Formats: sequence, C-alpha cells, structure tokens
Amino acid sequence: MSASAGYTVLIPARLASSRLPDKPLADIGGLPMVVRVARRASESAARRCVVAADDVRIVQACEAHGVEAVLTRGDHASGSDRLAEACDLLDVASDEVVVNVQGDEPLIEPALIDAVAAELTRRTDCVMSTAAHAIAHPDEFMNPNVVKVVLDRLGTALYFSRAPIAWWRDGLGSLASAEPLTALPSPAPLRHIGIYGYRAGFLRQFPRLEPAPLEATESLEQLRVLWHGYRIAVHVTNLSPGPGVDTPADLDRVRALIRTG
Repeated sequence: MSASAGYTVLIPARLASSRLPDKPLADIGGLPMVVRVARRASESAARRCVVAADDVRIVQACEAHGVEAVLTRGDHASGSDRLAEACDLLDVASDEVVVNVQGDEPLIEPALIDAVAAELTRRTDCVMSTAAHAIAHPDEFMNPNVVKVVLDRLGTALYFSRAPIAWWRDGLGSLASAEPLTALPSPAPLRHIGIYGYRAGFLRQFPRLEPAPLEATESLEQLRVLWHGYRIAVHVTNLSPGPGVDTPADLDRVRALIRTG
C-alpha cells in the first residue's frame, strides 16, 4: 500500500489535564483546540481523520463543527490504549497505517503527517514510525523535557532518552560539569517529535505488551516497543514543529500565533 492509497489519522483527546483543565475544548480563535487539530490534520492526504475522545462533551464539540469523533472508555492508561479501542470501534483493517496526531498540536504540519505515514509504508520491517529534527541549541540538548533519539544507518530508532544523547567524549568531560554547554556534537543530535505512525494490527497489540523497565525509567512509552524487539522508523525533517499546548502560557502563545498568522 502506498501513502497515496490513504491512511487514517486518529487524534486522542482526554478532557482531564492537571495543567490546563478541559484542554481539548480550549478556545483558539473561536474553535475548540481539538477541532483545530482535526481540521489541520484533514489538510493531509489522510482518507479519514477521527477524534478518539474520553468524554461526550468532546464528541459533541467535534460533531458541532463537522469533525468525526468516537467516544472511548475513560479509564485508558495512555493515548495508545485509547487509539487501540478506536481502531476496533472504526473497524480499521490490521494492515492499514494509522497516524496518531496529538490533540494539543493545533499547528501540526499536514506534510509531516503525510511523511510519517509514508515512512511506515516504505519500511515494511518496522511496526511504527515517528519523526525527528536536528537540535540547534545547546539548552535544548540538555533539557530533559526535550526527548532525544539516536538512529542506525537505515534511520531506525536505536534509543529514545530525556538525557543528552549521543554524548561526545570531549564535550564537557562530565555531565556533572557546572559550566554551561556552548556547543553541540557533530552530527547534530536529534529531537524527537511526538507523532506516531502504526500498523493498526500492532496498535491493537501494543496495550497487551508488558511495560518495559526502561519505559518506566524514562517515562517514554515508545521504549516498550524497542524493549520487545520491534523497530521504529524515523523520518528526519528540516522543519521544526509548531508549539504544542500543555500550559496556559502555551495556549496564549498559540492563540497569538493564530491571531497574527
């Protein structure tokens, strides 16, 4: 199957958020955020874009704006579990490519969604795909909230970490150095972008896989995939992703960008 044959975008949306209550329904330029994400995703080549919600209010908001949505259980441990249920509700074929677009990314690039779908279609040896871009600033490299990824020669993920990887021998001599980092290793390290492509059959299988110790250590769910011996293809893009929305300050920033854009 080629990317042009179509794929499905699923957008997990959970109403509860400790830092931004009712986040999917937050108003951005007159539209709920999750609706903006879905409309942005619909500009991709996906044949279908569906919101997988945990609350009927999200479903109602989507339907009011012509966005397809399904109501999933409210007790899912992760977005991946929610999407696995959505695949069943939507009767998605096991060999179909599904792209998980986060519900708090109203500025997601449609071309990036297409690229992640195409990468998984091309890489028949992988069960998942994702994206990354080069880190340009040392403070990003050192920030544990910026997830890094290292690749093999084929562009397959070797490891994801909150730590600065790959670390070059002569960088600072020690991560414990009090001196700020002023340079980056070469080639440039890669920042992971939180968008995922799955084969629907593997997405259904994923919640049944034993959680990995590395996953618990790093708080990175994708490490479960690598720990079990599966492979993740990584599309490296030249475009930095638009800001996501995790906090009220993020929301204000995105509102300003959309207002002036």
